Amino acid sequence: MAAVSITPAPRITTLILQRKTLAIGLAVILAIALLALFAPLIAPYAPNKLSIVNRLKPPSATWLFGTDEFGRDIFSRTIYAGRLSLTVGAAATALAGVIGITLGIVAGFFRRADTVIARIVDAMMAFPDILLAIALVAALGPSLATVIVALGIVYAPRLARIVRASTLVIRELPYVEAARALGVPTWRIMTRHVLRNLVSPILVQATFIFAYAMLAEASLSFLGVGVSPEIPTWGTMIAAGRQYVGQADWMTIFPGVAIILSVLSLQLVGDGLRDLLDPRLRKDL
Repeated sequence: MAAVSITPAPRITTLILQRKTLAIGLAVILAIALLALFAPLIAPYAPNKLSIVNRLKPPSATWLFGTDEFGRDIFSRTIYAGRLSLTVGAAATALAGVIGITLGIVAGFFRRADTVIARIVDAMMAFPDILLAIALVAALGPSLATVIVALGIVYAPRLARIVRASTLVIRELPYVEAARALGVPTWRIMTRHVLRNLVSPILVQATFIFAYAMLAEASLSFLGVGVSPEIPTWGTMIAAGRQYVGQADWMTIFPGVAIILSVLSLQLVGDGLRDLLDPRLRKDL
């Protein structure tokens, strides 16, 4: 009797390395996260340490990214600002996930609630994200918690629409109908049979929302309606450097590059995850 050979499933690391965009995106965002996490050990100076005699110093061995108008080290401030941006992005994504997934599943599973929730979602998405975020922050008052709540509410409709559309399809599948016929409780069907099959689109959209939230936080800080001004953020650093463009360009270049790298890497991760998790786009396996 001929032996049957079984090909082992590829490991997750192999699948990631096979997709260069996903591997590059993960490498960059992990590097940024590690710099931000170990900022107290890596930063040569305290982020708010003043040194007026060293104001507007260009990048050098002593000041890697130069100094600002108060003599503060821009390298130290940049990596400390990354901590806040990543925190806001992660927290806003988590909040948007809780709100969006809940609204999406309820709207997709219960026809009576669908119309109301769908209209609310459409109305929220009719406003530009940044304008809605500014309005919410202005109404609630500027603070770190307010920014997180505002961005979580702003980006929840994006996830709600995707979850709703997928739930409308899944609820009509035979195994869901069989579960209903067997008397399985509705909440169990929604969590065990519906939500499980939504993991892939939720993960992909979450990475995009993470990037959008980080960019929106920088925009709010740049406009002066974000967190407290004494807390270093990439947006406030760029805003402070506007009046020194041409004289001290490094004040805007380095925090701007940090924003670009963070957002671009998360976009690459999202695209890579979409290709990895969508069977229609997978060219191997």
